[in-house]
Amino acid sequence: MSFLAFEVNVLGRLEYEAVAMPFARRTELGVALKRRGKRVTANDVLQSAWTRCVASIQNNSERLTEDDVNAVLEDAYVPGNSLQNPALKNWFSEMDAWWFENVRRNLDKLESPHLFATAASIAMNVGNYALSFDEKTRELRRPLSLVYKQLWETVPAPINNSQNNTCQNKTSNEFLAESFVDLMFLHLPTGRSAYEKNDRWSEEWLRGAGDFWPELDAAQSGKLGAAAETKSQFLRALDETLSIASNIKHWAIAHVEGGFVTTQDIVEAVNKIRRVEAVYTKDFTELTGSKAVIITA
Repeated sequence: MSFLAFEVNVLGRLEYEAVAMPFARRTELGVALKRRGKRVTANDVLQSAWTRCVASIQNNSERLTEDDVNAVLEDAYVPGNSLQNPALKNWFSEMDAWWFENVRRNLDKLESPHLFATAASIAMNVGNYALSFDEKTRELRRPLSLVYKQLWETVPAPINNSQNNTCQNKTSNEFLAESFVDLMFLHLPTGRSAYEKNDRWSEEWLRGAGDFWPELDAAQSGKLGAAAETKSQFLRALDETLSIASNIKHWAIAHVEGGFVTTQDIVEAVNKIRRVEAVYTKDFTELTGSKAVIITA
């Protein structure tokens, strides 16, 4: 769920030159801050989210050519002897699974990490498109290669803000411990579930397997971003993250009301380390049933 205009408005009231975003599953805010000349450092523990960040936040200038797209889509529908990534069949039909496997293999032909990330991001959007149909609406779906080309044609030109924007694929605490910025924008995870459906399929596609989740969950265990069953568990993880980020001058902590953690809970957690300066709220109840909150400190 995106509250981009609200987030940009609040951050526009703060004085900072560089921002660290430890949970960057959405790239829109990082791109918007690039437009305003800020140096953006973004992170996510998921390789799929990190890849999207590399494409639109770290990348200042590189664009896919028609030849690049043709290379990515070469023999996309041609099946082999057996799928190298059988996890794809948990999400897609056999024909679609072959398309995604072949495209994933073709991505490695691209010479630049930024081009790889851009091409992979488009493929992930194609997957989300494919998964948006059910048996009743499947006949309305267009061929995936055609959708890929159409999405490529609409990719915005990279923003060159003359800054060294960087993206990392680490746990949030590791990332913050190494961040030298003057603002942390912490978009709090919901707590009860660490990953959504689109996160799961795209991660398994990009990594080429589906057997890595136990290891990833173990690395996240007890930390902010892992699935939390209780309020106390979530707040302990938040306390640890805020302590690690205590050397960063400004904080902006985004929260969506409605879960088991309230805005007051977060305010109290922040006040243990530094004084809360302001609490901004925007009511989106009529549109989304949610109220967005940003706490600055």
